[in-house]
Amino acid sequence: MAGSTDSSTKTMGVVTVGGLVAVTAYTVALGSNGWLWFGWVVLGLITLALVVLRQA
Repeated sequence: MAGSTDSSTKTMGVVTVGGLVAVTAYTVALGSNGWLWFGWVVLGLITLALVVLRQA
């Protein structure tokens, strides 16, 4: 099961970085949206929690 945890953590990392790129592109094109940034911060915190739990 350790392999699946590593895989899911990497997947969350990719989704988080992709989300950052998407939110940044949206902000540049259409202006800032606080809810999108809030959602990205929540996604980042979830990813960080997965990384910490994986190391524990």
